[in-house]
Amino acid sequence: MAKKKTSAGTPATTALTAAGTAFTLHAYEHDPAAPSYGEEAAQALGVDPARVFKTLVASVDGGLTVAVVPVSATLDLKALAAAVGGKRAAMADPAAAERATGYVLGGISPLGQRKRLPTALDASASEHATICVSAGRRGLEVELSPGDLATLTDAVLAPIARF
Repeated sequence: MAKKKTSAGTPATTALTAAGTAFTLHAYEHDPAAPSYGEEAAQALGVDPARVFKTLVASVDGGLTVAVVPVSATLDLKALAAAVGGKRAAMADPAAAERATGYVLGGISPLGQRKRLPTALDASASEHATICVSAGRRGLEVELSPGDLATLTDAVLAPIARF
C-alpha cells in the first residue's frame, strides 16, 4: 500500500485523506452493461473477489444500516440484524440508500457518506492485509486495511456474509 492519493476528489477519498489514512486508488473503465459492479471491479483490477467488498444498505428495524461484504458472497440479513443488535433486516429501498449515503447504486462507499450510518463489516475482511471498497463512484475502488476501514466507519466486525 503506497502513498495517499487525493486526485479523485470523492467524499470517500476526502475522508481518507482528512483522517491521514494510507490508501491506494484503483480506477478502471466501468461497463454500464456489467451484471455485477463488484465482480466487474475484481476482474478489471485483477484482484481476488474475496478481497473486493461491496457496500450494501439495509433497513434494520426501520433504520438504515451499511453492510460491507465480499463480492463473492451474499449478505445474510439475519446475521446483519443480530450484528447490530436488531431483530429484522431487509434490503433498503435503493432511493433511500442513495439519499442517505450521497452516492449512486454501484458506487456506494462505506466512507464519506452524507449521513453516518451504523456499519457492519464481514469478519472475513480480517483475513486480508488490504481490501478494496468503492471509492464513491462506479469504476473507482480504494484499497486499504480492513482495520482502517473498521475504525473510520465505527464498523462492527461480524460474520454477515453467506459464501
